[in-house]
Amino acid sequence: MKITTFAIIGLATIVSVSCNKEKLAIEKDKDATTEVIEQRKDQADADAKYATEQTDINAKIDKANIEANKESIKANLDADKKKAEAEAAAAKARVDAENP
Repeated sequence: MKITTFAIIGLATIVSVSCNKEKLAIEKDKDATTEVIEQRKDQADADAKYATEQTDINAKIDKANIEANKESIKANLDADKKKAEAEAAAAKARVDAENP
């Protein structure tokens, strides 16, 4: 009877240790998975922050280009206006010269 009792206790111990090893492996796997997920979340945050910063920079560049284009168009129109005024003045002078 003592051998049977020892055998049962030994078997129970082996099963218990085996279960603990499996539980430990499951816990390690869970921890590793959780760590990878946290790293991915951190990377997603970093990527979103970078994308937001790039969008802000691109918006500033676009606004500057629009403003520069507007100023260029205004300068060309001012030049066209001065040219038209000069041509009108020259035409008036020509008329004045032809009609003494």
